[in-house]
Amino acid sequence: MAQLNIKVAVQKFGNFLSSMVMPNISAFIAWGLITALFIPTGFFPSESLGQMVDPMVKYLLPLLIGYTGGKIVHDQRGGVVGAIATMGVIVGAEIPMFLGAMVMGPLGGYAIKKFDQWTEGKVKAGFEMLVNNFSAGILGGILAILSFKAIGPAVTVFTGWLVSGVDGLVAAGLLPLTSIIIEPAKVLFLNNAINHGVLSPIGIEQVKQTGQSVLFLLEANPGPGIGVLLAYSIFGKGTAKKSAPGAAIIQFFGGIHEIYFPYILMRPMLFLAVILGGMSGVFTLVLLNGGLFAPSSPGSILAIAAVTPHHTSAFIANFAGVIVAAIVSFIISAFVLKTGKQTEESLEDAAKKMQEMKGKKSSVADVFVSQGTMPDNVNKIFFACDAGMGSSAMGASLLRKKVKEAGMDIAVTNTAISNLPSDAQIVITQEELTPRAQKQVPNAYHISVDNFLSSPEYDRLISQLKFPANAELHEIVEEAEEVVPGNPDSEYDNDSLLRPENVFLNQEFANKEEAIRFAGRALVNAGYVDESYIEAMIARDEMTSTYMGNDVAIPHGTEEAKKAVLKSGFTVLQVPNGVDFDGQKVRLIFGIAGKDGTHLEILSGIAVTCSDMENIEKLVEAKTAQELMDILGKE
Repeated sequence: MAQLNIKVAVQKFGNFLSSMVMPNISAFIAWGLITALFIPTGFFPSESLGQMVDPMVKYLLPLLIGYTGGKIVHDQRGGVVGAIATMGVIVGAEIPMFLGAMVMGPLGGYAIKKFDQWTEGKVKAGFEMLVNNFSAGILGGILAILSFKAIGPAVTVFTGWLVSGVDGLVAAGLLPLTSIIIEPAKVLFLNNAINHGVLSPIGIEQVKQTGQSVLFLLEANPGPGIGVLLAYSIFGKGTAKKSAPGAAIIQFFGGIHEIYFPYILMRPMLFLAVILGGMSGVFTLVLLNGGLFAPSSPGSILAIAAVTPHHTSAFIANFAGVIVAAIVSFIISAFVLKTGKQTEESLEDAAKKMQEMKGKKSSVADVFVSQGTMPDNVNKIFFACDAGMGSSAMGASLLRKKVKEAGMDIAVTNTAISNLPSDAQIVITQEELTPRAQKQVPNAYHISVDNFLSSPEYDRLISQLKFPANAELHEIVEEAEEVVPGNPDSEYDNDSLLRPENVFLNQEFANKEEAIRFAGRALVNAGYVDESYIEAMIARDEMTSTYMGNDVAIPHGTEEAKKAVLKSGFTVLQVPNGVDFDGQKVRLIFGIAGKDGTHLEILSGIAVTCSDMENIEKLVEAKTAQELMDILGKE
């Protein structure tokens, strides 16, 4: 247990270091390009342009890291104080202060965060700006002095020890041995602490002196990983063999190394392949004097080529390092796969194990996780969300249209996750809700989408379904959707669902909560819902974002809030400048309240209309409520 806690702590520390460096990689690349091109030994030597090299590496890059580190801890104010504090270590040292920035940036953010917590509610009205500005300035100044006097000199000494250690390894020809640590660390997600905490800062110092550093290729070399994947492509079995070629393309050209980790976890002996492959690659790089002039992120062969010094020998050395590593890794991997006792490897189990080790959601684990088995003779597809009356209804409308256009006789309906029938065949949900749906109906075929209005999963699903065109028609909707377009028995008044006075043009909101509350208040004022429905709308969005894609959000209440709905109705908010919904810009907000399915026809029309970005632009540019309603009514 103690070892597990230590590993998790190192992972978190590495991820934190990475989060300070990664957003600023483009600045490192810009500096690397200017260095490679304009220093006296560069491709296009220029005394005037070369003057940018030292200020960028000494001031710009550390300040960006310090600001980012502070902002991570305490947003904008944390970033400003972190940058001020970082200035102290910059001026107090003669070497680039990347490590110092990684210390002082977060420390500055933490200090101002604690001050703000201490003064919260204690500042008199009218003095907030004065206190905010002076507190950040005073704290930043104090930390800058501290970093100038103590942190800068200490980091200088520590960096000197690290550089001497690396130089000693190179002189003794032992640098390839670092692969014994680095390659397993990658698979165990401990690489960020090594790469961004040690290798990158030392590599930057080496680039300043020699124009390149081999350290940037110790972790980023795609050779060991591609060797494993190519071996699986030829000698693997089952799902692993089928998926390995695609994974190889993603890893080698996309630079997403973690996609090969599950293949190693399936056969732990393959750790030996990547270690020896990495060692061979590093030996080749040292022998041929390879290296990069900036960090390669991601570790793609394309990214490596982009930051390779612009002379033939460097390209030869770096590509040779990648090729040798790949060949050695391939040979050993092939031997392990050929001689070992092979079974039908479970990529899904390995991917889950990988994600558990990472300690957070993996960006590629879903590539391997099974969605279930596509059923035969599909007669119904379920869209499911929390309440079953908002996002799922819009998604169902769009897929229903696609199914009809494809000439397939399959019912498409929407429902709440809690109401999914046990015999559901295909279930479509937002990504965050898929685990709940899988728990509710584990035997169904599950599809996750992140954009209900324009997901490629719809077309992919239709291409998977193979049915004769003359199959008997099934009902399109059931109980909750008895009111369908064209049904003469539908009993609702379209004008009562969306009225001109419930269309609000040219709105501005500071954040999504303000926008949702405005939409909820409009529903209350129109007599559609009780007051309690507003808080239920906020709660629903906190469960899963109500952003639908295509600049559209449809905030609505939770399943429990249905009792607060008096009658079905809509409100439309036009926000030309947009409002942030969890990182997504939303320009159209449809606040909805649905009762007994009577809102679903107009919601279906909205979904179809909003699936076309050209219509979105027309809706955003509409000058009157009636014009906006006419656009919605065309579909």
